[in-house]
Amino acid sequence: MDKNTKIYVAGHRGLVGSAITDNLKSKGYHNLVTRTHAELDLTQQQAVAEFFAAEKPDYVFLAAAKVGGIIANNTYRADFIYENLQIQNNIIHQSYLHGVKKLLFLGSTCIYPKDAPQPMPEECLLTGELEHTNEPYAIAKIAGIKLCESYNLQYDTNFIAVMPTNLYGPNDNFDLEKSHVLPALIRKIHLSKLLSEHRYQEVLADLHVSSLDEALAYLKHFGVAEDSVEIWGSGKPRREFLWSEDMADACVFIMENRNFNDTCQAGQQDIRNTHINIGTGIDVSIKELAELIQKIVGFNGKLVFNPEKPDGTLQKLTDVSKLHALGWKHAIELQTGIEKMYRWYIQQN
Repeated sequence: MDKNTKIYVAGHRGLVGSAITDNLKSKGYHNLVTRTHAELDLTQQQAVAEFFAAEKPDYVFLAAAKVGGIIANNTYRADFIYENLQIQNNIIHQSYLHGVKKLLFLGSTCIYPKDAPQPMPEECLLTGELEHTNEPYAIAKIAGIKLCESYNLQYDTNFIAVMPTNLYGPNDNFDLEKSHVLPALIRKIHLSKLLSEHRYQEVLADLHVSSLDEALAYLKHFGVAEDSVEIWGSGKPRREFLWSEDMADACVFIMENRNFNDTCQAGQQDIRNTHINIGTGIDVSIKELAELIQKIVGFNGKLVFNPEKPDGTLQKLTDVSKLHALGWKHAIELQTGIEKMYRWYIQQN
C-alpha cells in the first residue's frame, strides 16, 4: 500500500477499527476514509453503494460488526445474524463493483465447531456443530469468509479474511450486559473494589447515576457486591486473549505484505479455508483470568463462580502456525495487556 492511497476503515470507532486506524496513522498512512454510524448506516445497501461510488477507496478494512459477549449473543440472536450479514454483504459486494485493490475482512474464532481440535486450525471450519449461544454471529462470520473466497475465485478479487481470537484493549466495550468477558470482569471487579472502600461517588460517576440505591440495585443484578463478584459459569473454560493493538499490527502487516494467493497452495483444486487465524496460541482459564484481574485491580473480596450459568465452549485456542509462517507474531503478553487496559479504563472514568 502506498502512503497516499485511499483506505476505508469500516467501524473505525470500535475496538478493532480504532486500533487499525491508529496503526495506519502511526505508519504514515494519511488518506484514511471513515464514517460514523450516523453518517453511514452500513446495513443499508443503497447508502453503502452511494458511499463507494463517491469515495472510491483503494483498500478496505472491514472491521464494522455488531459484537457482544455470551449474554448479548444469546439474547439478540436475530440482530446479530441480520446486521452482520447486511454489513458484510454490502461492503464486500461494493468493493468488488468499485474495483477495490484489496479488502481485509475481520471475523472471529467463534466460527469453529464447539468440539474443534485444540488448538483450532483453519482446516476445521465447518467440520462440526457450532456453539449454540453464539451460533447466529458465527454463521454470519462464516458467510463473510465464503463471500471473500467466492469473489476471489469467481472475479479474481484480492479479499482476505482473518479470524482474531478474543480481543481486548483501548476503546473496548465495558457494558455489563453486552461486553465480552475480559472488559466485563475488569469493570465488575473494579466497581466491587470501590464499594468495599466506600468510594461511592466514584461508583456513581462510573455508572452515570445519582442515586446510590439505584447503583446498588443495578450492580446486584450483575452479581457485584462490596465483598464479592459473581462470575458466570464454572471458571473452567479456557480462552485466548490478544491485545487489540497487536491485532491491528497483524492486520496491517497482512494488508501490506500478503495477498489471497498466499493463503492457499499453488495449483490447489479445492480452495477453501483460506482465512488466517490471528492470536497468541496461548490460553488461560476464566478462573485464572479473573484471579489475575483481581490481583491487578487490587480487590480483596471473593470471586464467586456460578456453575448454573452457561460456560460456552470449554476451550477455544487458535492454531497460529499459518500466521507465524506468513511472518507475524504477537508482542504483548496477557498480564501486561490487562495492566495497560485497566489504566486506560481508570483514565476514562
